[in-house]
Amino acid sequence: MFANTKAFSGFAVDDIERAREFYAETLGIETTAEEMGFLTVHIAGDRPTMIYPKPDFEPATYTILNFPVDDIDAAVGELSDRGVEFLRYEQFEQDERGISREEGGPPIAWFTDPAGNILAVLETG
Repeated sequence: MFANTKAFSGFAVDDIERAREFYAETLGIETTAEEMGFLTVHIAGDRPTMIYPKPDFEPATYTILNFPVDDIDAAVGELSDRGVEFLRYEQFEQDERGISREEGGPPIAWFTDPAGNILAVLETG
């Protein structure tokens, strides 16, 4: 039934303008303001993601977006230069910049958007 539909994902934030600034200016993702106060981020691969304001918003407690990168050290460095702070998790060994290089998984580092939703960069190259 849905095999040929163009599904899209979405998530909530508490402040749509702060979200727009973060995704457009800090992360460099193309954004479009939509009707009813929504925001669409245009992630490569033709996968638009809708961001919407939610009055009783609670940040997600899991990773909502993963950004594959060829070089995690370069990505973490550039994001850090743009003011992004990386999360620390007790269950993972992470280097001084917040990158986990656990055996069996890709190098990965987590950070949050201004609403507190968890995002990650992970090395695939």
